[in-house]
Parts: sequence; C-alpha cells; structure tokens
Amino acid sequence: MKKENQNNEMLLKQFAKGKSNLPHDLGIQNCVIYTRVSSKEQMDNNQSLEWQKKYCVEYATKQQFSIKGYFGGTYESAKSDERKEFNRMLKFVKASKEKIDFILVYSLDRFSRTGDSAIYIASELKKTGINIVAVTQPIDTNSHAGALQQNIQFIFSKYDNDLRRQKSIDGMKEKLLRGEWIGHVPIGYSFVKGAEKQTIIINEKGELIKQAFEWRANGMTYEQIIDKLKCFEIDIPKQTMTGIFKNPFYCGYISHNLLKGEIVKGNHPALIDEDLFFRANEIKTTSGFKVNKANDNLPLKVFVKEAETGTPFTGYIVRKKGLYYYKANRVGLKINRSATMMHSKFVELLKSYTIDEKHIEPLKIQLQYTFENLTETNSDEKKAISLKLNQVDEDFYQLRKRNSRGLVLNDIYEEFSKELIEEKDNLMKQLEKLNFQLSNPKELINFSCNLSANLPTMWASGNYYQKQTFQNMVFPNGLAYDAKIDNYRTPQVNTIIGCNAHWSRDLALNKKRTYQNLSDKSFLVAESGLEPLTFGL
Repeated sequence: MKKENQNNEMLLKQFAKGKSNLPHDLGIQNCVIYTRVSSKEQMDNNQSLEWQKKYCVEYATKQQFSIKGYFGGTYESAKSDERKEFNRMLKFVKASKEKIDFILVYSLDRFSRTGDSAIYIASELKKTGINIVAVTQPIDTNSHAGALQQNIQFIFSKYDNDLRRQKSIDGMKEKLLRGEWIGHVPIGYSFVKGAEKQTIIINEKGELIKQAFEWRANGMTYEQIIDKLKCFEIDIPKQTMTGIFKNPFYCGYISHNLLKGEIVKGNHPALIDEDLFFRANEIKTTSGFKVNKANDNLPLKVFVKEAETGTPFTGYIVRKKGLYYYKANRVGLKINRSATMMHSKFVELLKSYTIDEKHIEPLKIQLQYTFENLTETNSDEKKAISLKLNQVDEDFYQLRKRNSRGLVLNDIYEEFSKELIEEKDNLMKQLEKLNFQLSNPKELINFSCNLSANLPTMWASGNYYQKQTFQNMVFPNGLAYDAKIDNYRTPQVNTIIGCNAHWSRDLALNKKRTYQNLSDKSFLVAESGLEPLTFGL
C-alpha cells in the first residue's frame, strides 16, 4: 500500500506548479567570451586582450562550458554601450539557435562602465536565461544578493570612470590656466614638434588671417573676405570665419568651455593686437568708444530684445543724473527706457511665476509623481527604439558586406547607406530625448520648489553674471519687450518653473484639491538648463 502511494505521488508530480529547487542535470552549458581594451594603444602595446581570453577559456574549461563564440578582441570604450563588437555579441546570444547560458568576461568593467545602462542590459539578458560571469569576480546572480552585488560593481565601474574623466578635465583646466592650449590650434598657428615644453608659432597662413582681421575691421563682409582668401588657396566656410573673428586666441588670450566664462593670457604669440580684435568685432575702443564690459546695473542688456524687430537692448548711463537706461536703436527704431522701470517690470514678471510657500510640499509630491510616471512610460519606448537601432545596424552591416563582395553597386550603396545613416541619427535623437536621467531627483525637486518660491529674491541678490545665468535658466529664449504695451510679452519659461506656477494656481483656486487631483500630469519634466545651481549665493 505504501509503495502504491509513492508511485501515485511520483505520477502526480508532473502536474505540480512552479520550478523545483532540487538540483538537476543541466547537461552541457554554452557560453561566449567577450574581451576588450579601452584604447588602440592598449591593444598595440600589451597583451591585455590575450590575458583576458586566456582566463575566460580556462574558466570555461574548468566549468565544462561549451564555447560558442569569441567577441571583442579590440579597443572599444565602455563609456557607451553603442559598440560594434559589443552589440554584435548581444545579437548573437539572443538569436543563437543553441541556447547561450553565459557571457564570460575577465571583469565586469570589461563588459560595461555605463552603470544604470549596464544594469538594464544585464537584467534583460537574465530574463532570457543569459547570465554575465566575470571570471575574476565570480558571483551567483541567481540569488538576490548576487544580483545586487553585480549591480553595485557596475555602478562602481561607472563611478571609477567618472573619477578618471574628472581627473582628466581637472588636468586640462590646469593646463589652460597655465596659458597652454589643449587640442588643435586655430588656423594660422602650429605646434613645434619635439619641443621640451609646449611651443606654438604663427605659420604661413597666419599672415593671411591677420589680413582678414584688417579687412573685417575696415567694413568688408564675410563673403568678400572668404572670396579674397580663396585667391590664396584658403577655403574657409562662413561659420568657421565667424568663429575666427570671435576667438581671442588671435590677440593672445585663451577662451575655453572649461574656463567657465573666463579668459586667460596665453603663452602663444598674439597674431593681432587687442584694438584690431575689438574693431573686427565692432566693439568700440578708447577713441570715442568703450569696450562692452559687464555692468551690474544693466543685467538685461542683450537678453531683452525689441518684440517686432528682434533688436537687442543695450545700456548706457546719463552721468549728470547718475541714472542707467536701456536702448534699442536702429534705422526706424528708437526706444529708450529707464533701467529702474525695466527691472521693476522684470521682477513683476518673475512674481507671476513665483509659488506660494505653503504649496511647496504638495508640489514636491506632484513632481516626484510626474518623474516616476515619465520614467515608467519611457522604458517601453526606449526598448522599441533600441530594437530599431539594432536592426538598422544589422542592415547597414549587411549592406557594407554585400558592397565589399561586389554584390551591390557603389551608387546603390551610397544611396541606401545615406538613408540608413539618417534613420539611425533620427532614432538616436529620439532615444536621447527619452534618456533623461537624474542621479538625485529628490534634490532637484527640493531645489526647484524652493527656487520657485523665491524667484525675485534670487535674481535681485546676484551680480551681473549670476543674474545672466538665472535669466537664461528661467527664460531660455530670452525676453521680448513690446513698446506698444510698455511691457514684456509672454515668454517661454523653463518647464519645471512653469509647471510649479501652473499647479500652484490650481491649488490656490481650489483649496480642497490635493496633488493627486492636479491636472496636466504629463507635463514634460526639466528641460536642459535646470540643475541644482547655487549661482554663487
């Protein structure tokens, strides 16, 4: 009787639900090996790739894995997951007819240094039964603790990458502050190769660039200057020519994004003097002119433009009265307004976007809700676009392959490759819009709500540069002043500040409504420009 019950239980087990935790024979498990280095120099000068492959092969042999492919074996930066060999490997493991169980890498930073993106890829692979194994950092990712440990290592890899990047940036900034240049020198200059320290000289094109400054200072148009330079076999596009005339490098100074709005006296020789630089840029000099310097009393200059013509307002002082004015002057247009009046109206405009302090807490909850909503919505869209990108890459690869074998004519190849490149660019732009990520959304939410409650005070307490930064953050496209109504036209405002003002008005109109009842929950959150800034206050 007991034996019969045991047999019945064994037969009934085929109807049991859930996966058994008991060990069972998995048979031969398959794997692929991925190796990479970060630069061509590393690939050429050491055996790192060979070491990585050796350790991975030894691990696979020890674990009795069947190796189904080798990928990488080249230099690919792990700062981005848009890598040719990396993506080829991902496509293979997902599409392979023979089930792939593991991706073997020497260490997790060889797989990716993108942090959250690497965690997402690892999670998606795991859903299909594929685990990433770092042979020098073996972790059982089938347990929650193991998966957490792997994710932490991915995050630390990104953190380490960010530290290296910051050290590199700090090094470049220090070099600039010493008066040394980084990157390619502007047209008209050359580096002296083999010099003990950085040495920059003016080359044969330099004299022609100097002549171009003279032509511009004497009123010659860009088109005329470009045509004259072509006679000397120098072909410079208009946009590049504009950059040349606005580059203080030519009068002996260094300007760079890393210097955060400052300029530094360079160690290189000046091609022209400062007076010629100012005249070429139509900046008036001491002979009846004054250099357009920052003035704390006129922070709205250039930022505000005349509504109909787009003419920027400049500023001046009536010395007898000690009063400042803004003006917009051109043929057929002459507007002069008191700086006190313009500033007063600007403060009133800021007040219209300022929220009541008692609304800060419910608005924080609403913003958190909106961020979470957008993140959840974007996830599916990002997956769909990523799949399309993979398909475009595969199509482009097949097109190049067929062209190299003579199966596709060059004119057909050019036509279709152009279409594929354009399609990829469009998809990348779409993906970039969806890739809005914040390291600390709570900090940004607190900052934006507190800022929205103190807009006039924040603006009034800054100096010229701080006010300019603040203005451009709140009103990214500047302001238009309409003389007919003697006021500013309705501007485009930063998304979060606009949302806060909108929701605050909703709460003021109906005190019984809570953040859960607020309308327009799908507002776009945080366009570029709103970050936790302090403005030096």
